[in-house]
Amino acid sequence: MRRRSRSVIALLTAMVMTTGGCTLPAFAPEGAADPAKPADGGGGVPTTGSTPGAAAQWSPCTDVPEKLVGRAAAGMSYDCATVAVPRDWSKPVAGETYDVAMIRIRSATQKDRIGSLLLNPGGPGGSGIDLAVYLSFGEALGGLPEAVTDKFDLVGFDPRGVSRSSPLKCISNDDQDASFAADPDPVSQAEFDEVTALNKKIADGCGAKYGDQLPYFSTVQAARDMDALRAAVGDPKLTYLGFSYGTLLGATYAQLFPQNVRALVLDGAVDPTENYVQGSETQAKGFERAFTNFTAWCKQNAADCPIAADPRGAVTDAMAKAENSPVAYKDGRQATAGWIFVGLISSLYTKTGWTSLAQAIDELQGGDAKGIMDLADQYAERETTGSYSNLFDANLAVNCADTDDAPTVAKVRALQSEWRKKYPLFGAPLAMGMLPCAYWPGKRDPYPAGKATGAPPIVVVGTTGDPATPYENTADLAKMLGTGHVVTWEGEGHTAYPSTPCIVRAVDNYLIDLTVPQEGLRCPAK
Repeated sequence: MRRRSRSVIALLTAMVMTTGGCTLPAFAPEGAADPAKPADGGGGVPTTGSTPGAAAQWSPCTDVPEKLVGRAAAGMSYDCATVAVPRDWSKPVAGETYDVAMIRIRSATQKDRIGSLLLNPGGPGGSGIDLAVYLSFGEALGGLPEAVTDKFDLVGFDPRGVSRSSPLKCISNDDQDASFAADPDPVSQAEFDEVTALNKKIADGCGAKYGDQLPYFSTVQAARDMDALRAAVGDPKLTYLGFSYGTLLGATYAQLFPQNVRALVLDGAVDPTENYVQGSETQAKGFERAFTNFTAWCKQNAADCPIAADPRGAVTDAMAKAENSPVAYKDGRQATAGWIFVGLISSLYTKTGWTSLAQAIDELQGGDAKGIMDLADQYAERETTGSYSNLFDANLAVNCADTDDAPTVAKVRALQSEWRKKYPLFGAPLAMGMLPCAYWPGKRDPYPAGKATGAPPIVVVGTTGDPATPYENTADLAKMLGTGHVVTWEGEGHTAYPSTPCIVRAVDNYLIDLTVPQEGLRCPAK
């Protein structure tokens, strides 16, 4: 289930937070051509048998957009390749590699080609191949402007461990269901212990399957892969568009390879200077603010919001009732407080999701769980068969590999109570979301948090109403890099480009001509 327009990026960037004890990613524009993703995934990428350092060997792959969207975009060619990278860049071992899958999309009207535009939708765990396909459908369908596709090949990649790139899979479908269904704010000690036991089971299972490989799924390793991709496609310098977690990936690249940067657009900033607890609290604050904005909109637009009389009360009441008497769903699941919370999170990534949330809660009050479960399943990448993509497996592995300061279980329990008071709907669940890394068995490989000395100007885009990567992160990331320039969109939802003409002009001029946006540029909501 994909939404149109900029919700492609907003849901593909939706998951840096956690809930019910399982990490939920933070994404970018979602389904440009309103595709319905089939149960068999989004198409394969041929393995070329390449060796580390080899140039990409491209093969036509129109099956990828056909499986994702049902067709290829008019005037676009699609080619795929895989590039072998060392499992551990710090100590490469012959024969120990991962395959990183890419897609290259080229417009038939391309002129005066500048190079490749490397794309990442966020997560961690989101597919850059999927994103590139969606963005290839053009501006009218929420894709990239023709001005960009006429100058760049779109190159999407699935980071190591994600989707088509040596995918990591260690969480069973049953455990995924249990994790999402779990109480997002277990108050009694017995309920808390039940959730922690599930987290430990999941962490132990991933450790048993992948063992010493777990640190290799870190952001630092993936950023080094990006430089191998840059070389494999033949670009002397990198041009990159990263959303949400993709901003962290891009910022890490800029610190590791500042001399190889041509232009970076980082939209929906993660602040690398925050520790794990600070980052989680920032998200709790961001989602609480976004939900408050939803309630204000709801009261002012009663015709579109059937719960307008008391939006916050309707949502909290639905979750409270679900504790003891959840509404049954047609597939045998029940709309527990956990599933309602996931649906709530899903709806806040775009302003268009607000109408869906209001309708879903109204229907839930009448005994119909379809709307809220559709929202939750869309976010969780759960198929009607009950199977999941590997989004959350990869998300968990990357987040925990990156984190060397995860709080103890006792600290999580204390923060749960403290944040519940500060952020009534989102505080306790975001505290609980830190539990997986408390049990994670792998060694850690944290990313750097310093200046990108020697890099050219980098554009950092922020949205004032962003729930998942709150606006305050924007200036912090730009300042940390030392070469960052802030562009502000005064809108709602997660990520900004391509949204309004103002944002599009600023980003396109930078990508194409390297024109840095005017200092302090603020773009209106419409």
